[in-house]
Amino acid sequence: MKAVNDNESPEAAQEYASPPCLMHRFDPLTGERIMDPDVVRWRKAEREALIAARLAVPAADRRRLSHRIEAWLDQVLGDVSGQIISAYWPFRGEPDLRSWLKGLEARGAVGALPVVVHRHAPLVFRSWRRDEPLEPGVWKIPVPSHGIAVTPDIVIAPVVGFDPHCFRLGYGGGFYDRTLAALPRRTWIVGVGYEQQAIRTIYPQDHDVAMEMIVTENGIVTPADAS
Repeated sequence: MKAVNDNESPEAAQEYASPPCLMHRFDPLTGERIMDPDVVRWRKAEREALIAARLAVPAADRRRLSHRIEAWLDQVLGDVSGQIISAYWPFRGEPDLRSWLKGLEARGAVGALPVVVHRHAPLVFRSWRRDEPLEPGVWKIPVPSHGIAVTPDIVIAPVVGFDPHCFRLGYGGGFYDRTLAALPRRTWIVGVGYEQQAIRTIYPQDHDVAMEMIVTENGIVTPADAS
């Protein structure tokens, strides 16, 4: 607060050099923290560049890289019997893990897919088996028509970009950020992406949640590797 000068009115003494609390840094409608505008601009430009580079990779090469990512997932996850594992339906050149997801039931695991239910709400995970129907969801990404809501033991999350500390750059909607922050602490969060999506930093903010690891076609990245 400004110091009171004898010649100032009481109203003038109430002026602040900066807002008196941190409420100006939160969205009054959603309660979510407002990001640094410079970081928002940087992430938007970086996101567009990374997606364009990913889409420029020939489809046959993306399939080959996806199979290598699946092999690394098998190695790091090991026996998945009895586990609930959420993956995703590929979008805009993401690694295609659909065959891996469809094979979970044969390995004794329960597969699941994320569903957007509300713009400002966390994702809901619904169980899904390969013979069950899907319907178009947000951005026309297929989601289970009749799956039950589940809490995954493992979440496989696609990344647009990732840094050495396993912070994830996503599409900017905040769905995964809200979801991962709300999950039980026992949930294992594994990011997947191509090696070319590695960047120096995503400039993590308070709401960003680091993955346990990132799996690429070349292997596994963990936060410990950056220390």
